[in-house]
Amino acid sequence: MSLTVPVGLGERTYDVVVGQGLLDVAGRLIAPFQTRGRTAVVSDETVWRLHGERLTAALAAAGITALPVIVPPGEQTKSFEGLADVCDRLLALELDRGDIVTAFGGGVVGDLAGFAAAIYKRGIDFVQIPTTLLAQVDSSVGGKTAIDTPRGKNLVGAFHQPKLVLADLSVLSTLPDREMRAGYAEIVKYGLLGDLAFFEWLEANVAAVLARDPDALSQAVARSVQMKARIVAEDEKEQGRRALLNLGHTFGHALESEAGYGEALLHGEAVGAGMTLAFRFSAAQGLASGQDAVRATRAIAAAGLPTTLQEVAGHPFDASRLVAHMGQDKKAEAGRLTFILARALGEAFVAKDVDAGAVRDFLITEGATR
Repeated sequence: MSLTVPVGLGERTYDVVVGQGLLDVAGRLIAPFQTRGRTAVVSDETVWRLHGERLTAALAAAGITALPVIVPPGEQTKSFEGLADVCDRLLALELDRGDIVTAFGGGVVGDLAGFAAAIYKRGIDFVQIPTTLLAQVDSSVGGKTAIDTPRGKNLVGAFHQPKLVLADLSVLSTLPDREMRAGYAEIVKYGLLGDLAFFEWLEANVAAVLARDPDALSQAVARSVQMKARIVAEDEKEQGRRALLNLGHTFGHALESEAGYGEALLHGEAVGAGMTLAFRFSAAQGLASGQDAVRATRAIAAAGLPTTLQEVAGHPFDASRLVAHMGQDKKAEAGRLTFILARALGEAFVAKDVDAGAVRDFLITEGATR
């Protein structure tokens, strides 16, 4: 069984399909979006080794030739150098605008391949086949594509919507447990920002989701995709409500910048810690109750995610440096800090012009150095 969730964007509306075994019918599902019987498949070495033959066979069954463009795994690939390499290899394949790019991997591959598709010959269609939990519930849906720079995460990119997203839950069987936990951070985010009932369901079912119980996993992914699809349809370019999807990300991106975008701190781990910081900061500012902050922290800790600065990447953080990174955040305007804060569980809001000094003082109380 599978569930199809449309992302309603008028003429650019596309489907997100969630279910088991979708990789085996990927060729049939992708065929309507290409004309020359071939697709460049951007994937990383790990995903291609595990699942490349399966996707290649599914494409071939539909008369589509896979043209692999394999990149190294890891966040460091999502760079200017990585983008230049992928674009050059697409050019070498002599793709034209009638061809498509298939992003086959986690968030790094999806962001990189999607951005390359956005700028290749001024735009070429692409399809997302996300292979991590985080990518399935978040980064593959909504058209955000980007690379990192030394000054911050996802600061250079474009909105470029895919033609189709295939979230095959069966590929998660090979995902390391740490990556499952990182993806879960983006799932619980949806409950914390706007769906108290979903948050309460996750409190009761976190173990089943992380254990890949088919029913629990399907419900968690489907509900997350439904929430994101609705928000994206309302606010594609993040001019309003879509900013809520960045709950935990202002704190989290600053932590990632300091940790160096490596294996020491995965994106989902940074978001998990960032959400607990956002709730505790909200409570410290008198916006939310301390009880809600404690409950949010417990729910995130129950997934084995970090909830304090001391648990993140194993080294101290400087409060002033973290605040400086926040000043480079995409949501910052005219030098003013913007955060996604909370009034209650399931009730997040956009807070503009947050006082940097208050954030710095809060981080010091959380254990950051002066």
